[in-house]
Amino acid sequence: MAGWRIGRGWTEAELEARLARAQRLPRNFSDSPEEMTLERGWHHYFSEAVIGREDPGPPRAEGPFARGRIAVASYAFSDPRIVIGHFDPEAPLLGRVMLLELRALRVLHYLGAVVVSAVHEDEAGEEQTAYGFRYDTLEGHIECGLEWFLLTKAHRTGDLRFRIEAFWRPGQFPNWWSRLGFAYLGPRYQREWHHKAHALMARLVRDPAVRAPDAGDGRLVHADPAVVFKRFKAHDLH
Repeated sequence: MAGWRIGRGWTEAELEARLARAQRLPRNFSDSPEEMTLERGWHHYFSEAVIGREDPGPPRAEGPFARGRIAVASYAFSDPRIVIGHFDPEAPLLGRVMLLELRALRVLHYLGAVVVSAVHEDEAGEEQTAYGFRYDTLEGHIECGLEWFLLTKAHRTGDLRFRIEAFWRPGQFPNWWSRLGFAYLGPRYQREWHHKAHALMARLVRDPAVRAPDAGDGRLVHADPAVVFKRFKAHDLH
């Protein structure tokens, strides 16, 4: 069952203990990615945007794409006012277990575990360079499924594109009203998180001095990239 609290989150000691226990948790789904179809009850969504540009050709050693790689690997694109990632930064990315703290209505906190199950790294492509990872949800998460985060650079144009794509369905909720609230408020928070993720990535690749915002920070101050966001729900078939 997902951890949850009203009014406050978890202390560092509590998070460390929960992270240690999460290392032994199994995935909370068994379908393969090929089986995650609308017909089988899986929802699908993705968002993508051009978040920056650098000179055409392969990425520069310390250029925007290199900064984007760091932001992706460290989950720095997630706005902590909605989702905070808790993890050991010294752990290798592949196989890393993370605790995701989902926040709603400023007072509700839900904690669920995920594991990084794949890392995509393509530096040999003639047309583009790509980097990203996928995580799978673990037992007790309020969602079940997988999510990809992928940064690419088109060598011809220099465009940097960020894409988020997930296949999911509801997981284990701690009570009935959380399930009801997730069904009602989830789409709004989902869309907001996606737009903020692309806006934050745009800032991080543009300026090496920009950090991820703290939970108390104000609105993003730079112009946001144009984000394509699409959501396909299983019941859309009927």
